[in-house]
Amino acid sequence: MSSSSSSVRPAPCKSTCLNIVGGLDVATSGEAWFGEFDLTRSSESELTRYRRAHVGFVFQFYNLVPSLTARENVQLVTEISRHPMKPAEALAMVGLADRMNHFPAQLSGDEQQRVAIARAISKRPEILLYDEPTGALDSQTGALVLEALTRVNDELGATTLVITHNAAIQQIAHRVVNFANGTIASTCVNAERKPASSISR
Repeated sequence: MSSSSSSVRPAPCKSTCLNIVGGLDVATSGEAWFGEFDLTRSSESELTRYRRAHVGFVFQFYNLVPSLTARENVQLVTEISRHPMKPAEALAMVGLADRMNHFPAQLSGDEQQRVAIARAISKRPEILLYDEPTGALDSQTGALVLEALTRVNDELGATTLVITHNAAIQQIAHRVVNFANGTIASTCVNAERKPASSISR
């Protein structure tokens, strides 16, 4: 997998695609590989190690622990990772250096989503998977999340897969994949990517 960002316009198979790449599901046909690692022929324990070492997940509804601060939410991942960032470093990368001691209830929607991004990147994953990262946000706060997403992609070089209903997001991706009826309907490569700040929902 290359260190690029892709936007996938969803159909019923979008969650299945994300789950197969993330090692949560196994394909019933075909093949999926991560380097030399065959995702379709691996045991559950092998897939667990793959997820722990190589994959970062960011979900639409944040999944933050409400009784922990932003720093502590990120620290949940760094404590079980092999070569993690410091939580403060990950939070600074998404623009939350001054909010790390706040609890989720004290953070806005985009700030909570950026904490979720910081948590995902803190273990330095090679693959980042985003499921509707701006789905619960308005256009202004969604743009802040997209700016954090693209900054992380550029600085860490992680292969980034974004599942979204927002067709405009495809303009910031390197590659766009469209699904229809359970198959890949089309792919294209953007000759020129737009900045995240120019994207509206």
